[in-house]
Amino acid sequence: MVTLICLILVFIATYMLFKEYLITLKGCKIKLHKVNNNPTFAILIPARNESKVIKGLLDSIKKQTLKIDSTNIYIIVEDKKDPTVTIAKKRNINIVYRKDLTKRRKGYALDDAIKEIIKQNKHYDAYFIFDADNILDKHFFEEMLKSYKKGYDIGIGYRNTKNGNDSIYAASSSLTFSMINTFSNNYKAKHNLNLTISGTGFYIRGKILEKLGGYPFHSLTEDYELSLYATLHNLSSTYNTKAIYYDEQPTTYDITIKQRTRWVKGYFESRRKYYSLLKEKALKKDSNYPSLYTALVGVKPYILLIISLILYLINLLYRIIANSIIKIPVTTLLLQIFIIIIAVYLILVIFTFILLVKEKNSLRLNRKMKIKALLYNPIFLASYVKCLYLALKNKDLAWDKIEHNANIRMEELENGKNRK
Repeated sequence: MVTLICLILVFIATYMLFKEYLITLKGCKIKLHKVNNNPTFAILIPARNESKVIKGLLDSIKKQTLKIDSTNIYIIVEDKKDPTVTIAKKRNINIVYRKDLTKRRKGYALDDAIKEIIKQNKHYDAYFIFDADNILDKHFFEEMLKSYKKGYDIGIGYRNTKNGNDSIYAASSSLTFSMINTFSNNYKAKHNLNLTISGTGFYIRGKILEKLGGYPFHSLTEDYELSLYATLHNLSSTYNTKAIYYDEQPTTYDITIKQRTRWVKGYFESRRKYYSLLKEKALKKDSNYPSLYTALVGVKPYILLIISLILYLINLLYRIIANSIIKIPVTTLLLQIFIIIIAVYLILVIFTFILLVKEKNSLRLNRKMKIKALLYNPIFLASYVKCLYLALKNKDLAWDKIEHNANIRMEELENGKNRK
């Protein structure tokens, strides 16, 4: 009976993935309004207690081939005594102080900043959002300007790693974003589908945020919430692989679990808010239907596959225990468990290998770490099951700050340090 249930779940998951593939092959029809004028860009940086790393980001902004005036940079902090404030003042950068500290999420910080800018009657053609630990390639804004002028509402840059060689956890974490961009966003961009925004290194048109009156995306994953909003409202988005930025990844297992548990919680939080609206619009089957369908499917097929695998393994364990009690040999059952685990592991190894091949030499990981990541990443991906369990278990999961320590300067990244 359990085996039959597992087979049904696998069939449903396979059907959903195949149907999604066929629907997305058609792509979406989007209208882009090219821009010929020189736009004004604002830079928003939530930076509570980020004095350790923010200098690297600010230096990389200063070295851009497309110059950004410091008066168009906004650093968001909570406390006037924060050392980050001193750094901002020395560079003639705007400081936005949080008002309601009971709302401690990135989305609320961005909301405060945009509302403050609108209140001052300032207009920007696009808002760029970065984390304080980011470092930008010197051509970042030059490349993003091209995406903006083509008429895209949202532009996403190529996320590379600052510290992927520091630990196997940092390397695997960086591969998560490569998976989102290289496998998913790259494919979606080719078919004009709405992309999945991942936290930082992107812009959104100013007129959109002005119409919203702020940044009303306040879930634990405000980036995914924005992605669903963009899909619902037909906002065009693009993935610019030449607009490169570098991001710090967590270097310990516990921090990766905490971070990814928050992502999983935020994922379901955002879907609860938008799912019925997306479904209602998808029924109309308008020009954005492929994007809507993809958003509705989400990770359902993968969850079904995981459930079927867990059910099957539990059933085998039950049979092993039952047979042990009545003293029947259980070697065959143990062999089945071993074969299943090895098969899943090898599939994920192949998946990781394909990802690394597609990234070629773009991702800042040395050869030794790539080999380690190839072997460990399947275990890292499997640990999302634990994150799912913790997210469902903890109803009041809150946003926690992750300490940043990778104080790497642009020169080190340009010189290819840790790439051998």
